[in-house]
Amino acid sequence: MNPELIAAAALMAPGATLSAAVAWSLRGSRTHSAAVRMVLAESAAARTAALDEDGPTPPTEREPAPETAPAPAVRLATVLPFPGASRRAA
Repeated sequence: MNPELIAAAALMAPGATLSAAVAWSLRGSRTHSAAVRMVLAESAAARTAALDEDGPTPPTEREPAPETAPAPAVRLATVLPFPGASRRAA
């Protein structure tokens, strides 16, 4: 057997196996997606019917405004001169 054929088979076999598994899972996902879409459509129809029947409910009362607290005083660090590093104007 030719070494190139053996190398080609070793490199192609995992890809072929994986592509078959992916194709099988995609077929199942379409069925699952159709079932999910059907359940969502039924739920949306039930919510629309309930909304049309009762009408939208207005809010009962407003939320109270939060109490404003005074801002904390900002304390700055004390600046100390660095010894030996004075700036001299030229």
